[in-house]
Amino acid sequence: AAIGALGLDTFVIREIINDPTKKDEILGTSLLLRLTVNLLLIPVSIGLYLLFHHLSDRPGEPLTYVVALLSFAAFFKSFNVIDSYFQSQVQSKYVVQVQNICVIASAVFKIILVYLKVPVIWFAWALVFDGFILALGLTIRYQAKGFSIFKWHFKKERAKSLLKQSAPLILSAVMVSIYMKIDQVMLKSEGSAAVGIYSAVAKISEAWYFIPVAIVTSVFPALIHARKTDHARYIKRLQNLYDLLVAISLPVALIITFSSNIIIDIIYDNRFVGAENMLPIHIWSGVFVFLGSASSQFLLAEGFTKISFYRTAVGAIINILLNLWLIPLYAGVGASIATLIACASSAFYILLIPKTRQQGIMMLKSLFLITVFQKILKR
Repeated sequence: AAIGALGLDTFVIREIINDPTKKDEILGTSLLLRLTVNLLLIPVSIGLYLLFHHLSDRPGEPLTYVVALLSFAAFFKSFNVIDSYFQSQVQSKYVVQVQNICVIASAVFKIILVYLKVPVIWFAWALVFDGFILALGLTIRYQAKGFSIFKWHFKKERAKSLLKQSAPLILSAVMVSIYMKIDQVMLKSEGSAAVGIYSAVAKISEAWYFIPVAIVTSVFPALIHARKTDHARYIKRLQNLYDLLVAISLPVALIITFSSNIIIDIIYDNRFVGAENMLPIHIWSGVFVFLGSASSQFLLAEGFTKISFYRTAVGAIINILLNLWLIPLYAGVGASIATLIACASSAFYILLIPKTRQQGIMMLKSLFLITVFQKILKR
């Protein structure tokens, strides 16, 4: 998904806000780039699947056609560039309307498939159907606003510029995937039970991670507008964003820390012994994930995409090294500690870079509630 999207979404938003007269060029170039990459990924995905299937100890029945269909479903996500346009205009409500209709249609279709007890291949086709109707819906909504995708056009110079900016983000997304999941891979040395317990804990901790994504996505256009027109307002909005995400993540971390036994008992009925020791540690990773998501918007707005890659690479390396040390000593608890330190290191890596240090200090002010007390004292 990270490769297929090419990390272009936020750049499309930024470019349209900065140069609205080039809208058709930006959208057309972005669409063609994503369509091309997603088409190329179809045979690559099939090839990788066949390779791992062949090397597997228990290969089972090949699902080549299913993999092909799942890869083809991603092809339609290329039309999410229309979503980026509506975000740039602060008109995401139109996208939400389309998504709601598609979710209902998809749910009805899948319920019918379940009722008919069809083979798994049909559910792969269902995902293709999901992608198709969403792409169609976005296109119709865009056309209904008086625009036309037929006016979009590709420009080589624009493509080079977008790819140059987005390349570090693609690598960054890969690094995030590595350091968020590598602990489960490395825990296999402690047995499948340890992996299962840790995975159960991670699911609870990571259940909240959609919140910062939704928030920063919605405020990004406002940040770009403020950066363009009023730098002081831009900085204030960033500080408010950090404050907001800490205000959400900190209470969640505190509540789960002091009620981990109850939560594990309710959700898993004490089937995962030891999970209650991991959860109070792992949940605090979320605070740094929230802050990292917010500061990423600053890095994108300023075009510091290489720093975005470096910070995630640092997080991945630290996580791997700490896992090598802590997992043999403390198993799942060690993996939880490694993840927490890796997330904190990644989030505050920007303190080491002079041109981003101010944002790191602003994040620290939010984390230690300094800005909250300052606002209270001003009243």
